[in-house]
Amino acid sequence: MSESRDVVDLIEKDHREIERLFELLRADPGQRDLAVTEVTALLVAHSRAEEAEVYPVARDEAGETDEVAHSQEEHAEAEAILERLAAMDAHDPRYESVLRELVDSVGHHVEEEESTVLPGMRQRLSDERRAELGEAFLAARAEHLGDRPGEATRADLAQQARNLGVERTSGMTKDELRDEVTPD
Repeated sequence: MSESRDVVDLIEKDHREIERLFELLRADPGQRDLAVTEVTALLVAHSRAEEAEVYPVARDEAGETDEVAHSQEEHAEAEAILERLAAMDAHDPRYESVLRELVDSVGHHVEEEESTVLPGMRQRLSDERRAELGEAFLAARAEHLGDRPGEATRADLAQQARNLGVERTSGMTKDELRDEVTPD
């Protein structure tokens, strides 16, 4: 059987891999450095791919406007936590609480996305459209592997702002866009 190219299945597969890495972080502290590196790479690439390819379609074609804006906010929150974690030494006494904050934040996001945005897409988009979107998601995710938290391009930030419902992003500077998408 060939692997599904349905974007909903692909996103859920990434979610399961992120959950597996979080479990590894909890269960095997000796693997922490590797697991944090892997989860950071996957989370950033996954988020950028969703923001660029999936969220605009979920909003415009599946009618998930509020849900997409909320998901975008949660991505920004998780990325801010990832930035804090990346700047810390693993032996810092606060490291454990920041890691727990990341696990809780991403877990909440996954749960909400899988109960709102993804079912809406499965219901309102054809199998063919979800397969097209799956291909675009995989290509964008591959393109963004290796991106670091907090290092979004101007184009990435403009798309994030549009996902939040910000109009006329073309005249905004990178700093203005960052201010729009960064959680308070």
